[in-house]
Amino acid sequence: MGLIRLMNIVRKINDELAIAGQITLDQLKQIADEGYKSVINLRLPDETDLLTNEQEKTEVLGLYYVNFPTKAEDLNHQSTLQIYETITELPKPILIHCDNSIRSAAIALLYICIKQGVTFEKALQKIITLGLI
Repeated sequence: MGLIRLMNIVRKINDELAIAGQITLDQLKQIADEGYKSVINLRLPDETDLLTNEQEKTEVLGLYYVNFPTKAEDLNHQSTLQIYETITELPKPILIHCDNSIRSAAIALLYICIKQGVTFEKALQKIITLGLI
């Protein structure tokens, strides 16, 4: 299995969250069929190989869509709180995706840690230790 294919695998983290790299239209259809309710796209508009009209394609399938452009190096307390609130408010399960699933994994881990009462600083240190940022 090539690296590109591996990055595009949808990985279920728990009953609320899954992560992936850049998703395809077929994957959007699949997650909609599997009962996912929302998609969070962490990609910036200037990144390459974006899914054209992703928001429109996602919403046509009946899924909520949020684009939350995020650079791993820009994760801080304020941006994490904003995305935490977004994840909390969206219908679940949610697919969080970026280009290679690294940012998605970092955001999912931050969300889970904070939800479990871990401080932002400790959660961020865990992400750094795991090499996600």
